[in-house]
Amino acid sequence: MPTAIYPCLETKRVVITGGGSGIGEGLVRAFAEQGAEVHFLDILEEAKALAEALGDNVHFHHCDLTDAEALIGTLNAIGEVDILVNNAANDDRHRLEDVTPEYWDNRMAVNLRHLVLAAREVAPAMRRRGQGVIVNLGSISWHLGQPGMVLYETAKAGIEGLTRALASELGSDGIRVNCVIPGNVKTARQSRWYTPEDEAQIVAEQKLKVRIHPHHVAATVLFLASDAAAACTAHNYWVDAGWL
Repeated sequence: MPTAIYPCLETKRVVITGGGSGIGEGLVRAFAEQGAEVHFLDILEEAKALAEALGDNVHFHHCDLTDAEALIGTLNAIGEVDILVNNAANDDRHRLEDVTPEYWDNRMAVNLRHLVLAAREVAPAMRRRGQGVIVNLGSISWHLGQPGMVLYETAKAGIEGLTRALASELGSDGIRVNCVIPGNVKTARQSRWYTPEDEAQIVAEQKLKVRIHPHHVAATVLFLASDAAAACTAHNYWVDAGWL
């Protein structure tokens, strides 16, 4: 699918969490096409193949984002960052009665805590330069109140609050912070749960009768990361084909 080219993104240093598959892989590919210096973090060692396929400007960093020291060490090794895309998440299904304090802590570490830590680490250099971009990935799930994901939806709701708070705290330093909220995106992981009938129902409930793919989400993230969005901050940008 044709993608707009933003010359301002060429040579920018971009960090993408959870870039090895799904929406994250789409983001890595999209920024690589812009000529950016792309660094992506993922817990899956096999994600290294994506970096190898995309060339010398794309770098894979094996990192467990629930390990705060590992995350901070990885970001420090990368150096100053122009654009941070907080994408990594995990929407494992669970029941309320199965939630333990330990599972709560783990789900918040997987889906929320690392966004705060990553923003904290990249912000000082952005402040010194007087510019920077942070894009957080939210989810339509909590807006719909979908079943079986109470902790995931809690974390994703928190990301929208985090976006507003960071935009307020960092805006005077020229740092823009926005949230992209995908609808139901067709990825290999999501496809495990949906029958052809489910797929048809998703499209039927959307106002636009198209199946959303990672490149649709990536196009909005590219815009928000670029100078074309110089006056955009503190808001949510939906890529849901009008589902909600």
